[in-house]
Amino acid sequence: MSTSIQAIRGMNDILPEQADLWTFFESTVDDWLRGYGYRPIRMPIVEQTALFKRAIGEVTDIVEKEMYTFTDALNGESLTLRPEGTASCVRAVLQHNLLYNAPQRLYYNGPMFRHERPQKGRYRQFHQVGVESLGFAGPDMDAEHIAMTARLWRLLGLPDIELQINTLGTSEDRARHRARLVHYLEQHHDQLDEDSRRRLLTNPLRVLDSKNPAMQALIETAPKLLDDLDEVSLKHFEDLQAMLRDAGIEYRINPRLVRGLDYYNFTVFEWVTTKLGAQGTVCAGGRYDGLIEQIGGKPAPACGFAMGVERLLALLEEYAFLAPRIAADVYVVHQGEAADKFARAAAERLRDQGLHVILHCGGGSFKSQMKKADASGARYAVIVGDDEAAAGEVSLKSLRELEDQVRVALESVVSLVRRKIE
Repeated sequence: MSTSIQAIRGMNDILPEQADLWTFFESTVDDWLRGYGYRPIRMPIVEQTALFKRAIGEVTDIVEKEMYTFTDALNGESLTLRPEGTASCVRAVLQHNLLYNAPQRLYYNGPMFRHERPQKGRYRQFHQVGVESLGFAGPDMDAEHIAMTARLWRLLGLPDIELQINTLGTSEDRARHRARLVHYLEQHHDQLDEDSRRRLLTNPLRVLDSKNPAMQALIETAPKLLDDLDEVSLKHFEDLQAMLRDAGIEYRINPRLVRGLDYYNFTVFEWVTTKLGAQGTVCAGGRYDGLIEQIGGKPAPACGFAMGVERLLALLEEYAFLAPRIAADVYVVHQGEAADKFARAAAERLRDQGLHVILHCGGGSFKSQMKKADASGARYAVIVGDDEAAAGEVSLKSLRELEDQVRVALESVVSLVRRKIE
């Protein structure tokens, strides 16, 4: 006896009852981003593996351990399911020469893939909304991204999300800091865990991002990158803070905030909640001025951020948010040979006028059909029997309010329903 086939662990189905919340969130996000002048872009889910190795960094956890990489059986090319969206977006912009005439404000929404141990808020297939601003050099764009996200939390009614910011300076700043940090960590080598010892040789800044409780005291007393910044980096960071204060946005400087991707410089930020346990970061981003050149384009400034959709929806549920149910305006109930034919034509006529209509299928008595009409969430039932069909009329019954059932010409139903639901 064969076992049933189920979804891959960490790759979850989104069922209709959950999809209402997803649809509400995506619609809110689309309106919010278009309100800031951002335009949608869609990239393939599969890219050449070399893109992510070059963009993210070969010694990052993502590239070393988490990517879904396979060999194309047709041509032997190494391909990867995208683990994040920024590299793909920049590749698309360069390939299609979108920076030729003007800077770009872009956004995307879709699945990403990382081979991780599944837990609440961390999945193997997860969804992100990504925002990328390409060709903008100053801290004003960094500030816009932070102000934008602060507005989204207000639109969604999400309180108590803390903004943490830091700066990674320039590559020269990080080189100076790296030398001091490595010297410090080598002096405490016996206190490092296995991951930190590995990172010490490849990417020592990532040691500061360790979540191991036993490492926190050591990390707290480590040299701070802020002490190694030059005047340009300090001014960028100070200007950003002034803009946030002017906007009334509260923040905390977290000198241990380094992000997990190699392409960041200058500003990095995270929005963090305490409501989701260990997976408390719901939005993160920063500036990555070197990435465009790193992928093969002419040098150009850039910055962006990504939001974890599953985490934000989980946070909405923590606050008992109820998404508006997406329901039809009308459910068409019908019985009888002539009524069936008239009902099908009537449903199409109603849809022609912009109403959302469910036509009952599968037969059954008027009573059983009315139960299904009520369960559908529709506001009104349009009832058709052979008598109504012969007269070119329908009966209209409210399913949500105490109103008298009325019999009217089909042409009158649209204006009657619209007047009641608007």
